[in-house]
Amino acid sequence: MNWTDERVELLKKLWSEGLSASQIAAELGGVTRNAVIGKVHRLGLSGRAKAVAAAAPRPRKPRPVAPGAAPRPMVQGNTALAPVYHPVVEPEPMEMPDPVSNVVPMADRCSILNLTEFTCRWPVGDPGKADFFYCGSRTKTGLPYCAYHARIAYQPVQDRNRRRLAR
Repeated sequence: MNWTDERVELLKKLWSEGLSASQIAAELGGVTRNAVIGKVHRLGLSGRAKAVAAAAPRPRKPRPVAPGAAPRPMVQGNTALAPVYHPVVEPEPMEMPDPVSNVVPMADRCSILNLTEFTCRWPVGDPGKADFFYCGSRTKTGLPYCAYHARIAYQPVQDRNRRRLAR
């Protein structure tokens, strides 16, 4: 398709009237919308007449308000790092074995200096007090605790998952 002088003049006239590139392409025939845009750009045609718009903006429909819906707080700016407040949920108390049922014999009690790989490392009491000690009983193979304290420290996976789901 060749751009003849007559077709270029018609293009300029239609462009100044505010027609779109698609409408001009249909009017000229044999050219695409992109060809019209390219020719307008090469000719340096700029401002064109605005399409006839409505005199006043059309009124908007009021949005229906859902009954019982709480109003949303107004938020400005980026809220990605805003603090999120979660309600505090008190954990349910864990059942601990009866401490009286496992009285550590005086002979097994030891200080941190006496711990070995074969002695139970379960702390008993307050570390800041003079009566603090470690269990010191014989450990189970491969564990840092005796059989009694290992049952407290290591819980089966099903029990842990059950407690996690109950929260």
